[in-house]
Amino acid sequence: MDRRTLLHWLGASTLPVGTAAQAHHGWSSFDLDRPIYLEGTAARVKWQNPHAELMLDVAPALKLPPDLASRNVPAQTANVDGPGLLKKAVLPKRSDKTWEVELAPLTRMEAWKVPEIKPGQTLALLGFTFKEEKGRPVVRVEYLWLDGKVYALRSSPV
Repeated sequence: MDRRTLLHWLGASTLPVGTAAQAHHGWSSFDLDRPIYLEGTAARVKWQNPHAELMLDVAPALKLPPDLASRNVPAQTANVDGPGLLKKAVLPKRSDKTWEVELAPLTRMEAWKVPEIKPGQTLALLGFTFKEEKGRPVVRVEYLWLDGKVYALRSSPV
């Protein structure tokens, strides 16, 4: 194999890994000290791994629900202070009308028995956006309210 073919092969074989690593990020990119609340309508939905995701058209005149801090949230295997997060919840500083929403891997969505979200469904969520709300409007979901139920998405149910 000549050098040019080898370099092409090496580049082609490492590109998907680098691309996937860049596209998928862990919790460390998000501001875990500032939970934000969003609600609205699901637009485009991708029900696939590495995690389900959707585009959320934010409800006009978004406000924090008056009962948010007192809502019950389910226990999960991760050590998460759910009631504390609900009490700290704020609205985002930015005024984007559409947000990219990262849910959980499909195996975790199935463990919680989250029904597949369809475009047009209304939902609410508590999650985290990038530190200082820099970059595009992305939120990683901690709690999801859908069809009258709440799901904790960081880890599996207890």
